[in-house]
Amino acid sequence: MRLLIIGNGITGVTAALTVRRLRPEAQITLVSEESEHHYSRTALMYVYMGHLRYPDIKPYEDWFWRENRLTLVHATATTLDTDRRQVALSNGQTLGYDTLLLATGSVSRTAEWPGRHLLGVQSLYGLPDLALMEQHTRGIGQAVVVGGGLIGVELAEMLHSRGIAATVLVRDAHYWGSVLPPAEARLVDQQLEEHHIAVRYQTELAEILGDAAGRVRAVRTTAGEEIACQWVGLATGVAPNLRLAQTSAVETDRGILIDALLQTSVPHVYAAGDCAQHREPGRGEVSIEQFWYTGRMQGETVAHTICGVPTPYRRGVWFNSAKFFNLEYQTYGRVPAAPEAGTDSFYWEHPSGRHALRINFGSAPGFAVTGFNALGLRLRQATCEAWITAQTPIRTVMAELGAANFDPEFFRQHEPEMVRQFNQQFPQHATALRRRKGLFSR
Repeated sequence: MRLLIIGNGITGVTAALTVRRLRPEAQITLVSEESEHHYSRTALMYVYMGHLRYPDIKPYEDWFWRENRLTLVHATATTLDTDRRQVALSNGQTLGYDTLLLATGSVSRTAEWPGRHLLGVQSLYGLPDLALMEQHTRGIGQAVVVGGGLIGVELAEMLHSRGIAATVLVRDAHYWGSVLPPAEARLVDQQLEEHHIAVRYQTELAEILGDAAGRVRAVRTTAGEEIACQWVGLATGVAPNLRLAQTSAVETDRGILIDALLQTSVPHVYAAGDCAQHREPGRGEVSIEQFWYTGRMQGETVAHTICGVPTPYRRGVWFNSAKFFNLEYQTYGRVPAAPEAGTDSFYWEHPSGRHALRINFGSAPGFAVTGFNALGLRLRQATCEAWITAQTPIRTVMAELGAANFDPEFFRQHEPEMVRQFNQQFPQHATALRRRKGLFSR
């Protein structure tokens, strides 16, 4: 079997390693236009901040690929001929395949702002963007970040680490308004304030202004404010990379359309990861999943199908994690930004504003937990997933809350206070914490 994988991110590499395990005789080739070797995209910020070097973010040594008989090609895949089962590359090569996996990832999404092509205006997605940011932020004093999601905060922290004053433009009324409830967003805002990051809420970018040399000198906002800066980071999201798929008969919409087996509209061609769009997503799931862990899961799932064991993709209980400066964040299950009908929500926050827990649960009899938000705390993923999957009643969860605690041994633990406040807010579900030996030492 000749397996050709376009993309060497977490999806493509996971698929390659899984196929190698399942089919030792397979010929596997990975093509990437960005870099020859796989690296951890989520760690790029730490390279800029000086915490890591580029070799540190490569999960595998360079000898690993040859040792595992994985052929790496550093080039751009330019056209796909599904009739001949061939992919043409920018280096003049043409590669044939028996099975093709499109794991082309994402591209940064931007709007048609005046001045968007000025020097010093960019997104941050991959290694070339990091190199550009290194070049264009050297020696500057002011920057503007457009967008209030995860990448926006990462850019603000990166700039802060080099003493560059950052202003963040956020179109929502609070940080990450489409994801976080206002209480949790307030804790993130506190981190931004403590690190002297200026934020303009309910404000969007209107125009980027340049100097005579064609470099950015300021931005103008929709509020009419002009903010001086020498660099602009566009953190306005990503979109599926469809460039190669659109040169072929493979059907696309917002992403490359796939079925439950991650099969495209063309036989022997699969798609997975950021670039893929599920035709029929699961209940409560989105059609395009652009996350590290879903990319890894899809890569492993599609590998089994490619190797002759048809395996439908099942994401399972949703989770995500992030870090906002010094504030860790985890979410499991369903915790929407705005209250949902038929759902109650318990929220506890430490007076310091550095720890918070939200637990959503059904308001109908059964009172099953549906989701968790943890900030400044660490919850065990397996425990939270098990509670959600088993539709565990909120009273049982509160009684066993310590079982989910994953904080280091000598950290202060807050379960007794959480249960006390829960009993005050929801006396109809009042419970007592089940203490375990050594679990709640101060």
